[in-house]
Amino acid sequence: MEAFKLICCLLLLSVSPMFAQKVPAAGEISGTVLDSASRKPLRIASVSLLHARDSAYVTATTTGGDGDFLFRRIAPGPYRLLVTFMGYKNISLPIAVTRDAPLNVGTLLMTEQGTQLNEVVIKQERAPVTIKQDTIEFNAGSFKTQPNAQVEELLRKLPGVEVARDGSIKANGQAVNKVLVDGKPFFGNDPKMATRNLPADIVDKVQMYDQSSDQSQFSGVDDGDRERTINITIKKDKGKGYFGQNALGAGPKSGEQSARYEAKLNVNRFNNHNGGPNRQISLIGQANNLNQQNFTIGEGGGPQFVGQPGGDGDDGPSAPSNITEVAALGANYRTESSTVKWGKRSEMAASYFANRAVTTTDRQSHRENILPGQSFLTDQSNYSKNTLLTHRINGRFDLPIGSLTSLRLTPNISFQTKDLLSKSDSYSYRSLTDSLNRGLTHYDLHGTALNGYNNLLLMRKFRKEGRSLSANLNTVLTTGNSTAYNRSENTFFDTLTAGPRQNIDQRNAQNQSALQNTMTVSFTEPLSFTKKLEFRYAYSNNFGKLFRNVANKSGETDQYDQPDASLSRNFVNTFETNRLGATFQTRRLRYTIALGADAQLASLRPVDRSTDAVYRTRYGYLMPNALFSYTFRGNRNLRLQYRTRVVSPGITQLIPIADNSNPLSISIGNPDLRPEYYHNLTLTFSTSSRGGTDNFFVFSSFNQSNNRIGVSTVTNGSGVQVTTPINTKGFMSGNGFVAWSKKIEPLRLSVNLSTQGSIARNTNVINESDNVTTSTSVGQGIRLQSDYNGRIDYGLSARITYQQARYSLLSQQNMQYWSQYATGDVHWQLPGNLAIASDLTYTGNTGRAEGYNQRFLLWNASVSKQFLRTRQAEVRLQVFDLLNQNRSLVRNTGDAYIEDVRSRVLKRYFLISLVYNLRKFGV
Repeated sequence: MEAFKLICCLLLLSVSPMFAQKVPAAGEISGTVLDSASRKPLRIASVSLLHARDSAYVTATTTGGDGDFLFRRIAPGPYRLLVTFMGYKNISLPIAVTRDAPLNVGTLLMTEQGTQLNEVVIKQERAPVTIKQDTIEFNAGSFKTQPNAQVEELLRKLPGVEVARDGSIKANGQAVNKVLVDGKPFFGNDPKMATRNLPADIVDKVQMYDQSSDQSQFSGVDDGDRERTINITIKKDKGKGYFGQNALGAGPKSGEQSARYEAKLNVNRFNNHNGGPNRQISLIGQANNLNQQNFTIGEGGGPQFVGQPGGDGDDGPSAPSNITEVAALGANYRTESSTVKWGKRSEMAASYFANRAVTTTDRQSHRENILPGQSFLTDQSNYSKNTLLTHRINGRFDLPIGSLTSLRLTPNISFQTKDLLSKSDSYSYRSLTDSLNRGLTHYDLHGTALNGYNNLLLMRKFRKEGRSLSANLNTVLTTGNSTAYNRSENTFFDTLTAGPRQNIDQRNAQNQSALQNTMTVSFTEPLSFTKKLEFRYAYSNNFGKLFRNVANKSGETDQYDQPDASLSRNFVNTFETNRLGATFQTRRLRYTIALGADAQLASLRPVDRSTDAVYRTRYGYLMPNALFSYTFRGNRNLRLQYRTRVVSPGITQLIPIADNSNPLSISIGNPDLRPEYYHNLTLTFSTSSRGGTDNFFVFSSFNQSNNRIGVSTVTNGSGVQVTTPINTKGFMSGNGFVAWSKKIEPLRLSVNLSTQGSIARNTNVINESDNVTTSTSVGQGIRLQSDYNGRIDYGLSARITYQQARYSLLSQQNMQYWSQYATGDVHWQLPGNLAIASDLTYTGNTGRAEGYNQRFLLWNASVSKQFLRTRQAEVRLQVFDLLNQNRSLVRNTGDAYIEDVRSRVLKRYFLISLVYNLRKFGV
């Protein structure tokens, strides 16, 4: 905690000279905007305040119901007032703010503009921030970025937007899962492909909104399926030409680490037609061993390989727990309008992306296992090398069929091969003098998998306004084949004599597949101009099968020719649902109310073909839903939503055989599982003022279920654990998030405060006794971001989190701990085309097992020299982990254990790179 306080003090001291300067007293600016002919107020006109010297964005607002506007706390100095309104000529007015008295610019009269096509072209200056109903639109030119910056750096400048180190994005506290380019997907649905591969200087506008499903957008009835989305539009003068960033870099070997390298290929050819997107071609490639990916590994839900030990993934997006070497190459193509042969309004987009990722994990863990009246400890070391080769094909095709009917096809295919080598050594004990077991396991797996996803949407409008019919067929196909070899030596102890030894040498050949088809039909009928009724029917069939053949190695033949019937199975499962429902919706200018309910009949039919056992069950559910959304004056919005959902158990949870890939922790399926039924209540409230520079956001969610799938754990006297999934009662979870952001203009500083908390209550069974686990977490964060003088960008942030877990079965194992995180980053553009960048991160925690608490600093720095006439090229020297302190220590808490994990991560390295930014427009 002392080190955390120290780093916070250092961060504050680093900018204290800026705060120590005398900040001028604040002034006010007010006025009224009217129509010049009718003298009527113009409501929601955009009023922006710009610096007089360079037209840099200061703040913005919109006019009220009387056409009035007001700016408070404005530093004295010269400014330019810009007023814009659709269909009217802009007003640009030079003003000067003093500390003596408020400034009233009086009545500003806006004149309607008339244009005669093909004769006059009128160009208007855009406001930095424009609010259009539920969409906030930023003019990218008003937010300065450093030369050759990527879109990710531009997003960091926008009010209310947070970009984490791993590239994940939050907008007003909500995670952004989709980033579009000109309203269309770019390389499928991976946000990083757009934010980390497109340059900031080609962006015209950035739009933020909640996007509903395709079928909901067409029907006009909100189905509650919304996704926070950012749309990037390209400048018209940059929409035709070539651009991209390319780089080569290398670094020497450091200690036990091999030499570092980096290669990046990025070439884009955009060709706009009449100002609109017509054809886009992109080629993107990357290769490095720096734990850097300009894409998401496994995006879209990669294939699953069943029956493998864990320990080959990351513990979290901001703290890698392994070392990854990647190589990737992909192409994206999009075209529309008359260039597509099958229709004037047709559109198509397709992309192919291949990547190879080699992930090396070397970790040690300390786990405290919770049992009634006692506990035991497990120390484990694990080394694994996981090689994934993935091919992804994404497409989107919009095909008009007549004037009232259209068809949208969205296919996605991924193919993956996996090679996994894992070695683990574990030791379990009650005390240093009371041993339970020791195990050494070697696990090798090779597998292939194919995932297919397709969404087919048929949309039909009728002559009557508001009447529509749509049919959506969603298909998901997953197939996988794997062969694994499990070789383990296990020793079991008791208090008197050495226990028996167990040797396993098995081959596990597995074939798994699943096919799910869901057809949803929606018919909407308008009852009036504001009221609409939707009828819908959905049929879903989810069929899965798993064939597992386990054989032991024969000492006589040295072959795997001894089948093990107790571990082998031929198992299939079918989950079928029929769902019928209706929703009544009222939509007015400021509010939307929707009430609906569905009746669902479900059939779950697991079949064990090896024993001819059939476990068929039928269920009926009433699934209500409700939505209330209200937009207040002053750009405030409240949204309250209630939904219910049913989740079927997976086939690996149902199959009644043991998975002994870890012989000391065995899992067995349960064919008597019932589907999970959840209630979910979500509340969001947001308010934005001063053109989006002052924001307040609240998000809360509550989930409840009385038949959630939990686990039953049985531990024998030798410490071997056997877990079985069961349905449990009393599950509930809640989480909340509050964010507040504000721009302090005299310091050109944005302040973001965020508070988050969560609570969860779950029941599981340990050695036939109920164990109720209650876990809580609360955290407070702050982020400061500024481009203080246009050449220096800096950011400071800190977060402290408190977590605790309480167990009803063994209260003496209740735990609590603190985590602290602080970081500072700066980018300084020096004379002579030199640039310096640096970031410093402190991570600390307390309350963990001995040897697993951590306090360390991660310091990265770089210096670059830009050259060529347009500064398109640069030479860059980077240092990662300058203090050589990087590490990864993570705490995991479960219903029956507490675990601390320490992993080997990438340490200090040096890298020198040559970077070339391709820019050639108008050709």
